[in-house]
Amino acid sequence: MQVPLWSFSKPTESTVRNFLNRQRTEEFAYRAVGATVGHPPRGYAYNDNQVHLGEGDAIFKQAVDALFSWEMFPKAWTGITALESGEIRPGLTLAVQAHACGLWWLNACRVVYLVDDSTPVRRRGFAYGTLPAHVEQGEELFSIEQWADGTVWYRVQAFSRPRYWPVRMAEPLARSLQAKFVRDSQAAMVLSVQTPV
Repeated sequence: MQVPLWSFSKPTESTVRNFLNRQRTEEFAYRAVGATVGHPPRGYAYNDNQVHLGEGDAIFKQAVDALFSWEMFPKAWTGITALESGEIRPGLTLAVQAHACGLWWLNACRVVYLVDDSTPVRRRGFAYGTLPAHVEQGEELFSIEQWADGTVWYRVQAFSRPRYWPVRMAEPLARSLQAKFVRDSQAAMVLSVQTPV
């Protein structure tokens, strides 16, 4: 059985690569693949958070560029590594690294779909879903939206539930870390559009 990788020290690059290679052929760890498009499935916690980034086409483009460069991941305690280099695309396998409570851990995900809408709002983004080596089951959608009034927003939508018993026992801590990720991710995206290109 594939499980997340836990460690008291930061995983080396070779450790991350080996972890990703083991996840290459794994299936998604939940049935409702793609459900961030519509209504979240029953039995999952659902979160929908957004933050205002500014307004206008230039801010929209800058925010989209930041999103597709993974800048929404707070560098102080998270990181992301793709199995293959290049553009974000459906099928791309990812290792999400986090550090909290004295532990480092790797979780495996895969990009499910891309978003490129012009109506009812202009929107770009992507969703990824969990693989077996992840502490949670579920899916997360990251998007940049430009509304009719020209305002630009960073939005994170996710449904999830604990996959392994230690996470179920520490669910309040897991939810607290998820909330911290959203806050820090929002701050990183706000900073990304304040930084000159």
